[in-house]
Amino acid sequence: MAHAVTIEPVDSFSGKLAAVTGGGSGIGRELVRQLAAQGSSVAACDLNAGTVAETVALAREGAPSGVKVTGHSCDVSQETQVLRFRDEVARQHATDHVDLVFSNAGVGGGGSFINDSREEWERTFAIDWWGVYYCARAFLPLLMASDDAVLVNTSSVNGFWATLGPGMPSTAYSSAKFAVRGFSEALIEDLRLHAPQIRVAVVMPGHVGTNIVPNSRRIHGHPAAADMTDRELDEARTTLIRLGALADGAPASEVRQRVAQMADDFRDKAPVSAAEAAGLILDGVRSGAWRILIGQDAKWLDERVRAMPEHAYDFAKFLRPPADAAPPEPA
Repeated sequence: MAHAVTIEPVDSFSGKLAAVTGGGSGIGRELVRQLAAQGSSVAACDLNAGTVAETVALAREGAPSGVKVTGHSCDVSQETQVLRFRDEVARQHATDHVDLVFSNAGVGGGGSFINDSREEWERTFAIDWWGVYYCARAFLPLLMASDDAVLVNTSSVNGFWATLGPGMPSTAYSSAKFAVRGFSEALIEDLRLHAPQIRVAVVMPGHVGTNIVPNSRRIHGHPAAADMTDRELDEARTTLIRLGALADGAPASEVRQRVAQMADDFRDKAPVSAAEAAGLILDGVRSGAWRILIGQDAKWLDERVRAMPEHAYDFAKFLRPPADAAPPEPA
């Protein structure tokens, strides 16, 4: 007979050791800062060594005595680098175990399976899915050596709704986030049977204010808005016009300005800040939750997909708000 997932709350993060991927900015940076402030030693990694060094400095400022925070350079899509990160954590923290692993690193891109390059598609999928898988494989022995461990995998609302909205396909990102969600849920029973000292939690953020838009452009080798090529300007103009965000015949200067403004707005006008999201994640881990939805848009979309799965991609019906609610902004 089926039984409910056992909830084992975490009394405190004090004295714990956590590993956080994608710790150079956004939710990852805030997880590092908040964990350290609550007494947990932290090993943070990021593709960008400079930004993770900034995170370490910020976290150390707010950490109590005895807390150790280290920064590491790591491309989570490369298993050899993930294994090196794990070994550095064990060595620099002089430990044989890790209590918390937050697989948070992520990147956007590869929206269209048809029109976007295979290189960008697979790079996005590799970071967002293989990075989570490699971290779970690498850190499993250290998690098993802990008396009470939690593996926290970041999926997305795009792990149950595979689009950014009308006119905005998200095939690589959504495919990866579905994989993260499925993997995390599949681990529940596996861990309960074979490693009961570990539990898993999957995080499903909606629109959170981060720099994922410009960071993703940089990771994929695309220039900033001010340096876009003529071809990229034409592609951006076409997309923005289709979305109703730009008038026909807009000059290049307006296209550049709009692209930059949209990235800033995604960060600055989000309904949930990165700091708030990190706090909600840690609250969820502390309470013993295995499924952590971040934001009212995530909750709305989750309920909507469950209520009308056959119409999830019939936007005229799916995004029509109930009388007492408003539809969310795209994630």
